[in-house]
Amino acid sequence: MKPALILLPLLLISPLAAAEPSGRNDAGWLQQNGVRIFQDTFDREEDGNGLKAIGNGWESATADRAPNVKQADLDQGILKIASDGKAAGHGIHIHHDAGFADGGTTLRFRFPGLNKGEALTVGHVDREMIGVHAGHLGYAILSPTSIMLRDHKTGISEEKLRARRAVFLERKEKLPADLDAFLQTKEKTVPWKADNAWHDLTLAFDGDEMRLSIDGRLVVSHRSEGFAHPSKRWLSFSAASTVWIDEVKIWKVK
Repeated sequence: MKPALILLPLLLISPLAAAEPSGRNDAGWLQQNGVRIFQDTFDREEDGNGLKAIGNGWESATADRAPNVKQADLDQGILKIASDGKAAGHGIHIHHDAGFADGGTTLRFRFPGLNKGEALTVGHVDREMIGVHAGHLGYAILSPTSIMLRDHKTGISEEKLRARRAVFLERKEKLPADLDAFLQTKEKTVPWKADNAWHDLTLAFDGDEMRLSIDGRLVVSHRSEGFAHPSKRWLSFSAASTVWIDEVKIWKVK
């Protein structure tokens, strides 16, 4: 039986976040307008540490790099992620088939407080896409002090932009003003304060708009052309240290 869950206040809403339409209910939008194409409550045991050990179609792209390190543990019906970038040479990356143009994901998450700097990145990938590094599309990045929505497809993962940006990063130089200004249009960040309680998260894609809600409240939304990519083929989780995830559902609106 899963332990009792207690919801506590999570967000310190900035003026920017407060300007968002507070009445938005994206979990309801997905349920009323979409079709649930996947769900997982993780009520099973994993089968070792390999690529497909989590089961139910999940793959851990970093598992085979560190076969003796448990980075994904199914415990009491919870996916407990413990990324070991030092052993694997890369932070953990867990993905599952999705496949929609408009739609989104609902899940429950918790930063358990086992490590400093606990964070979660959730978003989508299309590895069949040409001209974008690793098929990165759009991500929500939840850190201890902020949440960012970022369009990777037409931003930092677009190959020509990525190559130009890399030159200045390697030199540890500031980006040219034009490049920096353009990339700033591809992301939006709002302050928040993470805690160690369980929370509901909804990540929705609606045309060129990406929206993130926590505990039923819209926290941040952003418009950028990459969010309208017609095939979000994979749902992707990544983390630098520890995060717990449960009750994942993927919804397709179109």
